[in-house]
Amino acid sequence: MKNITVLKGDGIGPEICKEVVRILETLNLDLNFELHEVGEACYEKTGALIPQSVFDSIEKNKIVLKAPITTPIGKGFKSLNVQLRNKYDLYANIRPAKSMPNVKTPFDNIDIITFRENTEDLYIGEETMIDENTVHAIKLITRGASERIIRAAFDYAVKNNRKKVTCVHKANILKLSDGMFLNIFNEIKGDYPQIEATDMIVDNTCMQLVMRPEQFDIMVMPNLYGDIVSDLTSGLIGGLGLLPSSNLGDDFALFEAVHGSAPDIAGQNKANPTALLLAACLMLDYLGYETEATKIRTAIDDVLIENKVRTADLGGSSSTTEFSDAIIAKL
Repeated sequence: MKNITVLKGDGIGPEICKEVVRILETLNLDLNFELHEVGEACYEKTGALIPQSVFDSIEKNKIVLKAPITTPIGKGFKSLNVQLRNKYDLYANIRPAKSMPNVKTPFDNIDIITFRENTEDLYIGEETMIDENTVHAIKLITRGASERIIRAAFDYAVKNNRKKVTCVHKANILKLSDGMFLNIFNEIKGDYPQIEATDMIVDNTCMQLVMRPEQFDIMVMPNLYGDIVSDLTSGLIGGLGLLPSSNLGDDFALFEAVHGSAPDIAGQNKANPTALLLAACLMLDYLGYETEATKIRTAIDDVLIENKVRTADLGGSSSTTEFSDAIIAKL
């Protein structure tokens, strides 16, 4: 029996988490789900955003399925997502954006994977108030972190028969930091002669993604660009409700939806559980349950093709529970 630490999150988190676990349990796999509260709701009850019991569970199980956690904007506590990534050195944030059937978007056949370095860049959160009108923020890029995310992207391309890896950067302006990231990419690409390797400035990348997205396959980039560009790729396939994410390190793995906690619809049984369910599929792949992951993905596709049950973000009026029931019926 493999134990999975499940973090229920904030806002819509507990609702979509409940449904995803329910779907997973219908497969009767040798998995046990340990559910934990974290975030704002947990803080109100216990005085801790992440109780020690959660850390203990993660360090015992090493596999985490996480629902969205609220991060205050411009004030309050630092992102718990970033804290977890740093604490467990989850250096590779992998976000696959793939077109889904019967979801109308300007583009068809999108299949783009973003490899986002997950531990440094501006996300280290080191800011200094120089005076009341001036703030300095530190952007950290290191050779070690850059090498491992770039190699992870190329290794994934080789393993999964992908054809191309594009390095996304701003080395024309940030000649030292992004310049080093690009230089390391150019060093490493020689070890993978079978993979086409290109680079593109981040602003041009954003334009090209909404004009000719078919030119992209795998993209690898520093932390901040990865966060922004991967959200852009979600727009190509129908929105954040369809974009999953894996956060991988050498010893731990965390799987999550990319979208936020959507407090405006929390508790209303309206949220789309697809992104978290697809994240759970990434977890099943990681655990060696590729066949079962494919079954879930096929069930999602079948429900979308049938077009009888879909949530509001996809143009329907079905509830979270109804959508999950439809998935289970297909399984």
